[in-house]
Amino acid sequence: MELFRERRVLTVSALTSLIRDLLEENFDQVWVEGEISNFASPQSGHCYFTLKDAGAQLRCVMFRTAARTLKFVPKDGMRVLVRGRLTLFEPRGEYQLVAEYLEPQGIGGLQMAFIQLKEKLAREGLFSELHKREIPKLPQRIGVVTSPTGAAIRDILTVLGRRFANLEILINPVRVQGEGAAQEIAGAIEDLNRLGNLDVLIVGRGGGSLEDLWAFNEEVVARAIHRSKIPIISAVGHEVDFTISDFVADLRAATPSAAAELVVRSKKELTAELDSQVHRLQIAQVRRLEGTRSRVAALSRLVADPSRILGHLNQRVDTLDQRLRREMDLTLGDLEERIDSLTARLNQQNPALTLRRTQERLSNLTLRLEHAITRRIVSAGERLRFASGTLNAVSPLAVLGRGYSIARKLPKRSVVRDSRDLAPGDRLELTLAAGSAFLKVEETSP
Repeated sequence: MELFRERRVLTVSALTSLIRDLLEENFDQVWVEGEISNFASPQSGHCYFTLKDAGAQLRCVMFRTAARTLKFVPKDGMRVLVRGRLTLFEPRGEYQLVAEYLEPQGIGGLQMAFIQLKEKLAREGLFSELHKREIPKLPQRIGVVTSPTGAAIRDILTVLGRRFANLEILINPVRVQGEGAAQEIAGAIEDLNRLGNLDVLIVGRGGGSLEDLWAFNEEVVARAIHRSKIPIISAVGHEVDFTISDFVADLRAATPSAAAELVVRSKKELTAELDSQVHRLQIAQVRRLEGTRSRVAALSRLVADPSRILGHLNQRVDTLDQRLRREMDLTLGDLEERIDSLTARLNQQNPALTLRRTQERLSNLTLRLEHAITRRIVSAGERLRFASGTLNAVSPLAVLGRGYSIARKLPKRSVVRDSRDLAPGDRLELTLAAGSAFLKVEETSP
């Protein structure tokens, strides 16, 4: 390039900008195939992923406006074909592919979206037979959700008019293909449910390509069918066409005409079946009446005089009455004896009698306790007098009372027992029977 023939210093931003312009100018539209890795879709709605093969990898981004057109959910490991333009993300200096179109390799995008949604709703249980409701056998009011100008509505009305002309049909017209058709179909189903008073709904359209039928493969329609309180027959396309609506609905019809044939039986067929039932009922009534007459005749032959049977029955009633009375008398006698026995036992266990006996026992015990206490007091007094006499006899005070005294040497007040313990001039304390005296030793003798 002429730019680099002479020395010219560029900033990083300027060089990066030049590289970006070069890439965008020469790689405006490229097709790349590879395997998706590190796929991420944040709340912004943009999609970020890496496209790789055995030898290299390429960063890719699909902005929100393009991502909205995807009919399937890209996942890691999926091989895809991408159309886009190369550019350079200047803050990181990395080149990347801005994807504008994405489709799975080996299978179309719509088919992939169909498979993914079918697997998702199956896991949630929307196809379960537990949710399927029975289609009424004789509906009076039928709701139809379809295009007002298509062949489907003409086929449905023709068949219903031919099979049962006096039915009430309520049509909620919608678009059945194109942008926004799925939302209209779902809204129409919800409107008819709010209206109520309908026995069954037919939801569908005539045949077409996968793209034409795609509105009936949208999740919003599937969930509206699942929420419906009114049983729904799905009638989309031809017999070979299957949509998500067919799996969720309570009943699938191969075509709109077949749906009309399923929803009501032919009036002629109903009339013929009703006539057959009336005929069978008449025959059954005649046979039952004849059987009853035969039984009456047989009984009349067996019973010549009903009064005899009544007489025997009256006699048997009298016998049973006598037996019943005897049994009642015996039973009442046994019950009276048992009541008397229980009464006597109850009287013995009378609380008043028990209380009286307890009071008597308490009085006796109280009297015995008083006597015992008195005897113990008298005995204790005698023992006390005896002990007092004995104590008084051996008391030192009694000895002192007979004229003896106790001599204690001062100042330690030790008792003097031997004259050799004393010396002239020692002071003594003499304890008498009454009072004390203080003495001074003048002389001692052995």
